[in-house]
Amino acid sequence: MSSPKVIFGFHAVGVRIKTAPKSVIEVLFDASRRDARMRQFVARAQEAGVRLVEADGLRLSKLSGSHGHQGVAARVEPVAQTHSIDELLEGLEAAGTVPLLLVLDGVTDPHNLGACLRVADGAGAHAVIAPKDHAAGINATVAKVASGAAETVPYFMVTNLARTLGELKERNIWCVGASDDAPGTLYQSDLRRPLALVLGAEGEGMRQLTRKTCDELISIPMAGAVESLNVSVASGVCLYEAMRQRLV
Repeated sequence: MSSPKVIFGFHAVGVRIKTAPKSVIEVLFDASRRDARMRQFVARAQEAGVRLVEADGLRLSKLSGSHGHQGVAARVEPVAQTHSIDELLEGLEAAGTVPLLLVLDGVTDPHNLGACLRVADGAGAHAVIAPKDHAAGINATVAKVASGAAETVPYFMVTNLARTLGELKERNIWCVGASDDAPGTLYQSDLRRPLALVLGAEGEGMRQLTRKTCDELISIPMAGAVESLNVSVASGVCLYEAMRQRLV
């Protein structure tokens, strides 16, 4: 069994209490905060039957490793998640669901990863995939920025990203990479099929082998002076266009 971890912030802790209350060891909260948001949070935690512990801001900062805890942190046990991409895809196939995956190549900033997980959850993506040696892992900062999505969206870190993309292609999942110099745009691509959207970090973009492995390259039209978008914003643009096409 993995050791307990710490999550913090109203959204991250609130989602864990809502989705897996039995995994919550204890919730620490700043008792000096008596505003409506804290009162509502404490009431929901009490209704869920989780253990509440009063704490001051210094203890919360030390526990979470951040001053952005909003007066709330929790020690939690890991929750059971899908163990492999194959298991996830087999489940989607059995349910007759068309896969929508987000692949991140080179996203090492935890704030960007958290934002990508959040938008993936919002757009209904089934998982986020990243390479083990070229990506941020899930930590308390990621969980905070993700606002609960780190608990709901499977995050798979793979040894060889190009090989994983090849395996997705063998399952007839179309791999579409976002690149500034692609000849076609996002809005000209059919995103209704089984899909893996592949994005690289700002500046560097996708690594060359990742780019070569993609079935198709698309660009996001830029009408202003800036040349590119933050990776989490680009992920949102691409995922929500896929969502829009699937709802038409």
